[in-house]
Formats: sequence, structure tokens, C-alpha cells
Amino acid sequence: MDGVLTDSEPLICRAATEMFRERGLTVCAEDFRPFVGTGENRYIGGVAEKYGLALDIPTAKRRTYEIYLKLVEEGIDAFPGAVRLVSECRKSGLLLAVASSADRIKIEANLRKIGLPWGGWDTVVTAENVRNTKPAPDIFLAAASNLGVKPEDCCVVEDAPNGVAAAKAAGMRCLAVAQTFPPALLTAADLVRTSLVEVSVADLVDTRLRHK
Repeated sequence: MDGVLTDSEPLICRAATEMFRERGLTVCAEDFRPFVGTGENRYIGGVAEKYGLALDIPTAKRRTYEIYLKLVEEGIDAFPGAVRLVSECRKSGLLLAVASSADRIKIEANLRKIGLPWGGWDTVVTAENVRNTKPAPDIFLAAASNLGVKPEDCCVVEDAPNGVAAAKAAGMRCLAVAQTFPPALLTAADLVRTSLVEVSVADLVDTRLRHK
């Protein structure tokens, strides 16, 4: 979801930065980069560890989401090509899942705001549904199980190295879109596109998918 369907990463970064500021710590966007795609527990906790700040993660995350939800109402948009690709996948008869390391409160807000609401997906898997978040494969394996399909019959669309690693660990094909990270950091994916605008249904169902 984050970084694939919508450019919400800058907003959660702003929210977490403000949360840390309230606790007397000044952080910057680059501090969060290694933890993109791993879920808010690690996203916040990793930065706290970097600076040696003792932090109650549930409390800090709750405050971060309070700030984030206000920012979402100011406006986030679907990435160009996102709504079109979802529609074409649906018309082609593909099963569609959102598998995100984010919590439900964030996923629901984002999907509603960009016009691809929760109920429009065959399954949605959140951080609360699994023991381990990305780069562990748990979220993607749970999505495949919910859909009743084999991992090798799935194709994951990802934007972050942690997500690509999770997809490959799950035994799934992976198409990466360089909307958050440069292509050079996504080479573990089977195929890299610059954006969703360049992604077709054929890309997703091609079992010969290879990086190029």
C-alpha cells in the first residue's frame, strides 16, 4: 500500500518526526529510510534505538497515528496508474490483496482516501494479523492463504527493498516500482518499472517474469 498505491510515506515520516519532537528528539527523514516497509513498530522503534531513546512503542505509535490521520485528511492521492491497474486486474479476473506492514487504522484511512476502499479487495492483511512483518514473508504468505492460492502463483508489487525481500522469501514473483527507492536498490525483484503507469496486467501474470 504505502509507496505502491499512494505516496503516504512522507506523511508518516512527518507524523513520526513530530512525535519524536514532542519527546525532545530532533530526527530527519533519512533516519527512517532503513525501516521503510517494516511497519510502524520497527519504523519508530528503529529510529528510537539509533538515538538511544527509551520509548514505549504502543504509546508512541498511537500518538504518531493521531498526527498522521490529521495529515491524511489534508490529502493524499493514489499514485498515477494505481486505480487503473486495480480496475484492469479486477476485469481480468485476478484475485487482489493488500498486504501491508501498517496497522489497520492507517490502511483503512489510506484506502478510503484514495478511492480504493478496504471492501474492494479480496483480502487485506495488516501488521496485526501476523507475528513478523517485512522483510519476513509472513504478510504475503497470509494473503496467499486467505486467497486460497499457492505462493508461486502470486505476484507482489513492491516499492521498498524490505518488501522485495519479503516477497522473494515467500517464494513469490515480485515486480518493483521505483516510486520510493531508486531502481538500483530494487534489483532483487524479478522486474523493475519506474512507476505503476508502466505496469500492465501482462507484467503481473507472466510466469517468465525476470528482472530487466
